[in-house]
Amino acid sequence: MSKQTVLVIDDERDIRELLTITLGRMELDVDAVGSVSEARSVLASRHYDLCFTDMRLPDGSGQQIIELIAAQYPDMPVAMITAYGNVDAAVTALKAGAFDFVSKPVDIHLLRRLVRTALRLSEERKPDTGNKSASGADRLIGDSPAMTEVRGKIAKLARNQAPVYIAGESGVGKELVARLIHEMGPRSAGAFVPVNCGAIPSELMESEFFGHRKGSFTGAHADKEGLFQAAQGGTLFLDEVAELPLHMQVKLLRAIQEKAVRPIGGRDEIPVDVRILSATHKNLAALVEQGLFRQDLFYRINVIELRVPPLRERRGDVPRLADFILRQLAAESGGAPGKLKPEALAALEAYHFPGNVRELENILERAMAMCEGDTIEADDLMLPQRTAMPPTAAATEAVLAAAAVAQPAPRAAPAADGSLEDYISNIERDTIIKALEESRYNKTATAKKLGITFRALRYKLKKLGID
Repeated sequence: MSKQTVLVIDDERDIRELLTITLGRMELDVDAVGSVSEARSVLASRHYDLCFTDMRLPDGSGQQIIELIAAQYPDMPVAMITAYGNVDAAVTALKAGAFDFVSKPVDIHLLRRLVRTALRLSEERKPDTGNKSASGADRLIGDSPAMTEVRGKIAKLARNQAPVYIAGESGVGKELVARLIHEMGPRSAGAFVPVNCGAIPSELMESEFFGHRKGSFTGAHADKEGLFQAAQGGTLFLDEVAELPLHMQVKLLRAIQEKAVRPIGGRDEIPVDVRILSATHKNLAALVEQGLFRQDLFYRINVIELRVPPLRERRGDVPRLADFILRQLAAESGGAPGKLKPEALAALEAYHFPGNVRELENILERAMAMCEGDTIEADDLMLPQRTAMPPTAAATEAVLAAAAVAQPAPRAAPAADGSLEDYISNIERDTIIKALEESRYNKTATAKKLGITFRALRYKLKKLGID
């Protein structure tokens, strides 16, 4: 079996020799050059499984090398060698497509871990090992354009070590996305350690994240490893990262930048090889502007942002999601999967889902408990009526505005003894009738105009008594 090959690009002779010796001891075949021009020449003449490049070179920059490899050799992982503390350059490299970075002076233990991870990635990119990502992506249900785009981004993000910030409302499945990024990448053999930052008491955070030494404080009866050490070689998922207090944000920033942690009561820092994924349902950029979240930490964890769309933006996925959830519930209970009547499915497709996929799960679990046999009627869903409005706010506002122009006098507000639901239903009825008239009673065109599915429109017409 031939050796795997590594290219080292650095104008410092000592660094080239150190990496050549270290990688040679790992049974790797190493070539070392000192300039961009030499690198271009050897890259054109030989295949490499991994590349290390310095940031500053006599005739160019490591950024040029990264961009060249990304364009012409996309299956080759490339890691940036940076000066100590120059994390800004490392972040720029990661955004350009670098796999990871290593700081000078080079820590040999971290270097070896990085190499093993990168070479696993190189192996996984070969054609005969392509089933892994496909099987993982199957757990992200939905064929809508929004979910197809998310799956594509997950596949790309799994191939490097850049920190990813997963944005999205509560209940959209941010942890599932984080797990898929981990499982579809070269760290899949390592641990995936999720932590809810809002669930850890402030006074215990440092110990939970970095560990402590025996006797370092009252109650520290033994050494304890922290979450970073538990995730060694794998992925640390920081859920609800916006809940971190400012003092922990400082310590977390240092741990990410230096790839090392110091346990409470410990004298030395411990190198850690961990990929950071983070998520929150809050607007992190707005919190930065308000001074509630550190800007420097925001830039470190938000090297790449992945937005997970809410369920109302992918209503076409509701039938498949509902079927998947009902089958899961049946597997857990040992019974037959529930079946949604057409009216029940239409009601779900028309619903706004403020709680997203998690709310859909709760609704279906409750419906299975309430329905007769395994058939779910619309009433079994017990959906809040006042939130069953057209899904697209912009489309709804446009139709309402058009209806308002056509009406000589605005509808009066509900009387003190009137029903708010009746008032909202009247507005909804007027809006639908107006859309029907403008579409010449073509229901397909009307549904498109209102931003809802044809099935959801039929449900609303029946519910509101519109012929």
